[in-house]
Amino acid sequence: MFSMAASIAIECLRFTGLFEAELLTELLLRFWQHPLADNSEFRSGLLESATEVLQASVDGERLFDEVEPKNVNFVAALWYAESVSVSEPGEMSASEQAQRAQWLSTLLKVLPSCFCNPELLD
Repeated sequence: MFSMAASIAIECLRFTGLFEAELLTELLLRFWQHPLADNSEFRSGLLESATEVLQASVDGERLFDEVEPKNVNFVAALWYAESVSVSEPGEMSASEQAQRAQWLSTLLKVLPSCFCNPELLD
């Protein structure tokens, strides 16, 4: 049984190596209409980036103003990884950037509990 005293970030980092992490990534992208949901290379890259976000959180790096590093979860890590990509658009079109930014905004609205410390949910 998972203890709230344990680090959510550590548990989520362990999760990233499982098939279920790939599945959840794809489901989150498809359900909320991310423009690159059908691109398997993008999904793999996003999962890899989310893994790096979780590792940084485990190492104590503060990536969210509202969330302690130990409380960063898998969904928040995916969101953060994508937000970094969208903020550095490179060769993406303005339309793609807007669609990806909309996906980020949607996740914040529909899954707000993923972006706060768990003790606030009690």
